[in-house]
Amino acid sequence: MKPAHLGFLALALLAGSAGYLLQAWSQRQSLAAAQALGPVAEAPAPAPAGAPVEPLAASFKDLEGRDQPLAQWRGKHVVLNFWATWCPPCLKEIPAFIELQRSLEQRGLTFVGVALDEVEPVKAFVAEHGVNYPVLVGDQDVARLMSALGNEVGGLPYTVVLDPAGQVLMRHQGEWRREDAAAALEGYLGGAAGAPAEASNSR
Repeated sequence: MKPAHLGFLALALLAGSAGYLLQAWSQRQSLAAAQALGPVAEAPAPAPAGAPVEPLAASFKDLEGRDQPLAQWRGKHVVLNFWATWCPPCLKEIPAFIELQRSLEQRGLTFVGVALDEVEPVKAFVAEHGVNYPVLVGDQDVARLMSALGNEVGGLPYTVVLDPAGQVLMRHQGEWRREDAAAALEGYLGGAAGAPAEASNSR
């Protein structure tokens, strides 16, 4: 190959690598910006093609690698919390969820953590912090369900409350503070059903 051709090839490879790095950096910046925004109000979004028609139609692996359909919690109020061990706001809100699970479980509510993460770090976190509700893991399947449930920015944490029939009661983008979560869940458990609620922008 001629030296000129070698030089052109090297330049093309360098440009391609730079483009990839810029795209990766841009994606990280977008995710960080979405997480920094905290809770934002959102209207219901239509599910993309191929997504579950209803949230409880989805299924994920548990920490032992077994398939766990969300439909097994039909009949309860379910709090689906999408999170990851590498997401600081996610880790900040989980102790409140552990407390709320303990206090509201007998009233027909269960939290279900759905981690966009690897099994081993999730398993270590669950053991260390005594997470007292089911925790499942996944990758693109988790991202698809979040998108189907209206998480257009793809940021974590993202929490969805379902009624006993599996219908969405509310969605919350960003960290869910304990007092806000407790007030919302008490309202639903008290029988005040209605249209999907919007998350508050207040911090």
